[in-house]
Amino acid sequence: MTYKTKKIVILNEKQLRNTISRLTSEIIEKVKNLDNLLLVGIPTRGIYLSEVLEKELFCKTGLEIKKGIIDPTFYRDDQNRVGTRLIKATEIPTPIEKQEILLIDDVIYTGRTVRAAMDALYSWGRPSRVMLLVMVDRGHRELPIQPDFCGKKVPTSKNESISLRLNNIDNEEGVFLE
Repeated sequence: MTYKTKKIVILNEKQLRNTISRLTSEIIEKVKNLDNLLLVGIPTRGIYLSEVLEKELFCKTGLEIKKGIIDPTFYRDDQNRVGTRLIKATEIPTPIEKQEILLIDDVIYTGRTVRAAMDALYSWGRPSRVMLLVMVDRGHRELPIQPDFCGKKVPTSKNESISLRLNNIDNEEGVFLE
């Protein structure tokens, strides 16, 4: 007998759009020189979220914000527990010295992915500042890492999962608890 897990809507499409709008306004307020900002998506959903944020920032400011990708897979200290997936090529379009980096991920949980992403990032140079944006903070941190920008805090149990879904890849949009 198989049991189907119930999908609970945390943010519907309209709420997700409003949250993205709020997050971009917070970025504009907190980052003094947007020309010096580099959005860096963490695979997989962080990459797509960075593209959405880049478009929203352009709509609000008229500025084209640089973006890149950092794959932290080989920098993880828990490879044997989480396994591997298809590696996404790291793309950093500019020297990162003196840049303000905004790491972008869909969900923060233990903090290990973000720590690995920072280790990978520092192998490219030393930015002036590194910030973190996540759509959902679900708690259960194992490392002292906190987001600078957070869409929503959703306390979860360890056996639950949260997923960000975006129209351009999932044909639905929202944040869901499963």
